[in-house]
Amino acid sequence: MQRVNTTLRLIMDWRAAVIAGLVAGSLTMLLWMILLSTVTGGALWTPFHHTAAILLGQEALTPSATIAPQIILTGAFVQLVLSVVYALILAFIIHRWGLVVGIVGGALFGLALYIINYYTFSALFPWFYPLRSWIALVGHIFFGATAGGIYEALERDIYVVDEAPAGQTEALR
Repeated sequence: MQRVNTTLRLIMDWRAAVIAGLVAGSLTMLLWMILLSTVTGGALWTPFHHTAAILLGQEALTPSATIAPQIILTGAFVQLVLSVVYALILAFIIHRWGLVVGIVGGALFGLALYIINYYTFSALFPWFYPLRSWIALVGHIFFGATAGGIYEALERDIYVVDEAPAGQTEALR
């Protein structure tokens, strides 16, 4: 009989990451709605116009006195899809570390997202350039901290078993 070495490996909880992305993305959009309307006096729906412009182009940025359902739905869709993608990336990075690291690491991740989104993607979406502000920065840091905290709070310990013949465990690490 051959000896087998068994090791357990902790893997990311995809369900918790998707939920964290949806909740953090929704709360961030709400935060932006409140901040942009109270601080700048802009329309409540302005954040939806900003995110909808990623798919619909610069014409989606035109302010509207009335609610534009296509802009709102497109903006919400883009926000939630990007939030889930970013939360999955964040969860992959922080999934072993606990709540405090989830929140602090998530905030740093949000800062990195702000820099990437507003200083790199501005080349693809030039209308992002004037949107750089402390409100956008706070929103991204809030998103990261919230997504990281929610992920770590919901994360289940999911292990997979790696088995190898005795003497071959180095290949599993």
